[in-house]
Amino acid sequence: MELAYYSDYAVRLVNTEEPSRGQDALTSVEAVRELFGANQSAARRASDADVTRFRSVRGRLRAVFEAADGGDETLAVDLLNSLLLEFPVSPQISGHDHRAEDGSPLWHMHLADHPSNATAGFAAIAAMGLAFHLTEYGVDRLGLCEAAPCRNAYLDTSTNRSRRYCSDRCATRANVAAYRARKRLEADRSAGTGLTADSAQRTAANGER
Repeated sequence: MELAYYSDYAVRLVNTEEPSRGQDALTSVEAVRELFGANQSAARRASDADVTRFRSVRGRLRAVFEAADGGDETLAVDLLNSLLLEFPVSPQISGHDHRAEDGSPLWHMHLADHPSNATAGFAAIAAMGLAFHLTEYGVDRLGLCEAAPCRNAYLDTSTNRSRRYCSDRCATRANVAAYRARKRLEADRSAGTGLTADSAQRTAANGER
């Protein structure tokens, strides 16, 4: 399992809540278990008490993204370091997958957690994964969606550091909103001068002659 995979744990947890919309999907132990994805052995450790604990960790992880998105690198690192200290992991070499051609192990790094509960296990993996992403790509690669009121977290892996939205859907919605805003501005300007957009263009063209 690639270490980059673990960073998605943090994104999945943070995005269970949309504060600006007053929406929270983390309301049951079943919702907690879904966050573990294919790691069903870890998911089975979850109990009702983990719902509250997961929400607490979620708030701390969102604070990391907020600090990074706001350009405060030192704060983002300090907040993440506090999570790493509280929820440690043990890196181990794993070879549970095998090559098809000869059956030899596919060695890779694995983060082994030693949790006292499901939240501690998930938090350890999420924090370590996010730390690997931050140190590999930079603090500015942790972002919050600019398509208001979304503000979902995302990890920017683009080659030119250009990502601004959490999904294609939000990017499209933001582009449509910007287009409509431009059209409204053009209409307001035309109404203010008593000219239609076409007549305004003709007037400008005549003035250039």
